[in-house]
Amino acid sequence: MTTVEARAGLLLRILPPALYAGRARMLVERSVMVSRTNWLLFASGALEPFLYLLAFQLGFGKLVTEVAGPDGRPMSYVAFVAPALLATSAMNGAVFESTYNLFFKLRYAKLYDAMLATPIGPLDVALGEIGWAIARGGIYAVAFLAIAAAMGLLASWWALLMVPAALLIGLAFSAIGMALVTFLRSTAQFDYIQLILTPMFLFATTFYPLSVYPEPLQWVVRCLPLYHGIELMRGLSTGILSGGMLVNLAYLLVLGAVGLWASTRRIAKLLLT
Repeated sequence: MTTVEARAGLLLRILPPALYAGRARMLVERSVMVSRTNWLLFASGALEPFLYLLAFQLGFGKLVTEVAGPDGRPMSYVAFVAPALLATSAMNGAVFESTYNLFFKLRYAKLYDAMLATPIGPLDVALGEIGWAIARGGIYAVAFLAIAAAMGLLASWWALLMVPAALLIGLAFSAIGMALVTFLRSTAQFDYIQLILTPMFLFATTFYPLSVYPEPLQWVVRCLPLYHGIELMRGLSTGILSGGMLVNLAYLLVLGAVGLWASTRRIAKLLLT
């Protein structure tokens, strides 16, 4: 018996049968089969941050050549931005999969109504959809990491851990995104999600260090989930590790756990009551 099977068996013994049936992998398999003809979506997920990198390498990076790194010492501006773009790519892939696609399945295709009529529970649905969103973010991360390495933007072998870090970012954002999308009633309300994501992308130290902000605003930025993902990525890409990265790690883990709990409850409430 594998470790995954043992954990699934433990959950089956602990959780109520109506909540979890150990069939989350079925949703992942379905998503893989559906996405086989949409390979251009995966290519676009890796291409977008690459175009950002190329623009900074050829354009803005010529004007701003260096910026303060995680330890305060100067580093290449493009190398500073690259891990932030990887974190953003993982976030965008996870959010897209767990909000736009999930909303269609939930509100229009009524896919989950049919699923819950079979031996599949709300936790299976949450784990399966989040698992697929994480896998999609992982594909983006591997492609982007290869591009960044080819451009000479990685300074340490610790950068290999950026892939599991991207999976963690995908877990946190997909779980929260899935919970939030269950409250939406129309596609017009997706503007609220963009209203959150765009400012977070711009201000979560993606393009400049935290020190440029006034002290009160720094504490606001530290509360942003993407900030913790970027800090984790930036420390790994440079090989400059610190105790603060444990805080970043814990923040994302807690966010993912809360999102999984909330999304499971919401799906159960919407479809089983």
